[in-house]
Amino acid sequence: MDAGDFDKELPKEEYAGKLFLVSTPIGNLEDITLRALRVLRNVDLIAAEDTRHTRQLLSHFDIHVPLESFHIFNEHGKVASLVAKLQAGTSIALVSDAGTPSVADPGYLMARSAVDAGIEPVVIPGVSAVTFAVTASALPVDKFSFLGFVPVKSGRKHSFLESVRDGDGTVFFFESPFRIERTLAELAEVVGPDRPVAVIREATKIHEEIIRGTAGELAALRRQWKGEFVVAVGPMKRGRQEDAEEN
Repeated sequence: MDAGDFDKELPKEEYAGKLFLVSTPIGNLEDITLRALRVLRNVDLIAAEDTRHTRQLLSHFDIHVPLESFHIFNEHGKVASLVAKLQAGTSIALVSDAGTPSVADPGYLMARSAVDAGIEPVVIPGVSAVTFAVTASALPVDKFSFLGFVPVKSGRKHSFLESVRDGDGTVFFFESPFRIERTLAELAEVVGPDRPVAVIREATKIHEEIIRGTAGELAALRRQWKGEFVVAVGPMKRGRQEDAEEN
């Protein structure tokens, strides 16, 4: 297959009644794949977490396809109608604001409902803040877990951080710029000041930054935290982990 074939327009019948779960850039628009662009150009409808955000992406690539909102607040009410459209032959691409659908974004409910209706979703892989952080953290990732967003309520948050402390392998989670400073301080208290930590900020964007150190060192930073964050917490050193298991 020639390289040009990957971006070749395919007959519409190739798309009829199919659901595509399409990854989109998390910052740098050049990270979108040729396959994603081809699918977005050819589907009948794009279900988007934020139609305004997605319209900017489509405009940049001169794509003109109808948009329909599909987000956490309306997905339960929208799934049945979207599945009915698929069954009637409409092709639909599902996108989130950035990254891969279902990864801390809407997508799971639509994918499950499609499968239940006998429709196998077509996954168009691409960039994800999680996989970016896995690579950028410089922590051991032969075994790792992703825990989503940190809970806001104090009791649930403390339990969450305890699960990070006890995690088997490197643990990744999302945090907002409004809570990152407090979370890093609480993280150092719960997991211990010597645990290795990496904070990945604004991945693929102009102000991309990876800050590495111990939990104590990152908790002691005094700065204005801005942007979107993935926090990576490395595993306990082997000796300490074995001691904990013996106790």
